[in-house]
Amino acid sequence: MTFDIETHLPQLTSFRQYLHSIAEVSGSENRTAQAIESFLTEKAKPDEIYNGVGGHGIIATYRGASDGEHILLRCELDALPISDEIETEYRSKSDGVGHKCGHDGHMAIICGVAMLMAAERPSKGTVSLLFEPSEETGRGAERVLKDQVFQSLEPDYCFALHNLPGYEPHRIVVRDQVFAAASVGLEVEFQGETAHAAHPEEGRSPAMAMAQLVQALSAVPQYYSALDEATKVTVINAELGERAFGTSPGQATVRATLRTYDDELLTSLQERCLNIAEGIAQTYDLSIDHRWVEPFSATKNAPKAVDIIRKAAEVQELDIREKEAPFSWSEDFGHFSREIPGAMFGLGIGENHAALHAETYDFPDEVIHTGTLMFMQIIKEINS
Repeated sequence: MTFDIETHLPQLTSFRQYLHSIAEVSGSENRTAQAIESFLTEKAKPDEIYNGVGGHGIIATYRGASDGEHILLRCELDALPISDEIETEYRSKSDGVGHKCGHDGHMAIICGVAMLMAAERPSKGTVSLLFEPSEETGRGAERVLKDQVFQSLEPDYCFALHNLPGYEPHRIVVRDQVFAAASVGLEVEFQGETAHAAHPEEGRSPAMAMAQLVQALSAVPQYYSALDEATKVTVINAELGERAFGTSPGQATVRATLRTYDDELLTSLQERCLNIAEGIAQTYDLSIDHRWVEPFSATKNAPKAVDIIRKAAEVQELDIREKEAPFSWSEDFGHFSREIPGAMFGLGIGENHAALHAETYDFPDEVIHTGTLMFMQIIKEINS
């Protein structure tokens, strides 16, 4: 298997920048998916290609000459509801939407794998390339896993990468077991009764309940978590009533994100936070409703798969960084690695690069070849 990626880099760079310009949020990746399907069909000639997987997902499959392991490589289609503030010709044309997590770069890397696969099929085994929709909301992986097309694949391994600002360009970051945190969003709505601001006693204002819940949720990691159980509860938003100075409010909403490095611990944290909210509602004679949103499982790496990544990086003569603690952000690749042996690794893009989810973030095209070669070497390590 040859890795002549240099020939394809100008085309991959141009395509990455085009994908950046048409950024689409989770669940709306129609144009992006069409662009991926057209690129693969015209320039990478897969043996099979499927669309509409788990939403707008695309799967392209390449088969070797003989039987071997089935390897799934995954990237993401969606962008974020964050304005693109980079001054380039390919700046996002979608108002308030930008590829601020580098998914455009991840797609270009997997397209690079597709182009190399088209030039020379693997000697044995099968490689499936998944372009997953709705990763940013935590729903994409679940929907893909339930899709009959995906279920028919039955891969033996799954791999993914994530670009990492703050690390030297081209450095490979690995970790056994938990790579990234589990998380979920909690929305709590208190419902009381409005009244005239001159007579708040005639209504049931949730103002004190809202204020108390903000404090209580923020204190949960300190007072309800053991020293060896890392948890984090971040209140991200709170709303009370309307901008009406003559009215005592009757409704309030508090939103928070819960994080742990363990799925079971996250479940107990959810129960604790909800019990606190229900107790506060009872204290102030309020009705309560809640909703769990954007759930992410912990991304757990299989040690065997991480060893394959290490070997691939060594063969490619790339620096390897062993991560001591998991990343505190979440990634829905954890849904795949829970079902299929596999691992995610990090790809450094610059120590002083703009942070993920920053308005000035832009994926650096110079690391496309590194990510592509890493995946190609992983394939070779498994099916050589």
